[in-house]
Amino acid sequence: MVPINSSPDSPATRLLEALGAANSSIRLQAALAAGTGADPGLAAALVARCAIEPDFFVRDMLTWALTRLPTEITVPALRAELRSEGAQARSQALHTLSKIGDKAVWPAITRSLLRDPDDEVARSAWRAAVILVPDGMEAGLAAELAAQLGRGDRTVRLSLSRALITLGEVIEPALRTALTGADPAVRAHARATRQLLHDPDAAFDPAVDEAKRIVALGPEPAGEAAC
Repeated sequence: MVPINSSPDSPATRLLEALGAANSSIRLQAALAAGTGADPGLAAALVARCAIEPDFFVRDMLTWALTRLPTEITVPALRAELRSEGAQARSQALHTLSKIGDKAVWPAITRSLLRDPDDEVARSAWRAAVILVPDGMEAGLAAELAAQLGRGDRTVRLSLSRALITLGEVIEPALRTALTGADPAVRAHARATRQLLHDPDAAFDPAVDEAKRIVALGPEPAGEAAC
């Protein structure tokens, strides 16, 4: 790691202090300055700040700043964060890795992250996985993601559907399996996801409502309902 000038009056020191300021606008400007300057010596501080930063917009700017730095510095630091006990550290590291887009990171997107009990971590893992999955491994990822159909609230389910749809037609076998499951919530989520796959402009909530109706009442006669 490139050392940071430790002088109390150095620009790097002032920037580090600004990253921890009480005012979120000051932190946002500091993150912007860090990305603009692209000083590799700030990488560790930026990664550490991601783990605790409460403001969404500042976190997003921190991610942008990290994408401006050399990957040989940022990627190992972010991979280490995936093992953190802090959910935000894991989630933000996954988000940043997805933005960097280095597919060599794929082995670090473990099943435990894809099934993380924290919904925000799992959502970040799903988004990262569909970006970083190597060619030829999409079907296996689809099966892993489809195993979580029915999980969580509307936001979580929509995130999972979007991740699956990103993989394309390869998800069809996994959806067919889910459609035969015993859990009506899983079947409804699978049917809604399938509808969105074939009609990306469809709204999610009506698709879910229609899927629930079909699961509860059975399909309409052939020719009257699309599935």
